Amino acid sequence: MIRVLVVDDHALFRAGLRSRLAEERDIMPIGEAGSAEEAVVRARALHPDVILLDLLLPRKSGSEAVRELLRVSPQSRVLIVSSQASASAVRQAITAGACGYVPKRSTDRELLDAIRRVASGERYVDPDLGAQLVVPDRVPALEPLTDRERDVFTLLALGYTNQEIARMLFVSVRTVDSHRAHVMRKLDLETRAELVLLALSTGLIGPGTAAA
Repeated sequence: MIRVLVVDDHALFRAGLRSRLAEERDIMPIGEAGSAEEAVVRARALHPDVILLDLLLPRKSGSEAVRELLRVSPQSRVLIVSSQASASAVRQAITAGACGYVPKRSTDRELLDAIRRVASGERYVDPDLGAQLVVPDRVPALEPLTDRERDVFTLLALGYTNQEIARMLFVSVRTVDSHRAHVMRKLDLETRAELVLLALSTGLIGPGTAAA
């Protein structure tokens, strides 16, 4: 059973979402919160499997809320569910430790799929936003890479699998495999850990990011 905490400052949205989740045999809403502060209290007491978190909460940024929630309930998986479509805001939340992002315009099926996937240890990002999660500024250490190789490098550093990257960039897994091999060769890297360390050193990701 996937135990879910719903965090959103709109009571009607929380009630509707909890009601919908309760219809699923493998998902159980165990609580709700209308602010980041209340969410931290609930997460500390309930230790949910998945926390559905709106980015647009009063008094705290999404990334701050993610960090505090994972501090009190480190085993929880945070899934952003928000109308906030800014790639930079979503990237900051993911860098802070969130496992994915689902826009509020998504269908029930898409949200339920995302919940199940992050609960099982995967990551999920709405495909329309996935390609925008790469960092646009040029980084000297990555100059040998093509734009697409740089996209793959960043998403690998954020912890996504080749299959997930393929879905986000709308390419085949074989293409991602090829780009990944080129990245490792051009940057003289041998392991995923070395890739993550390079991404950290260049500031592309923060220390809160957990790479698989």
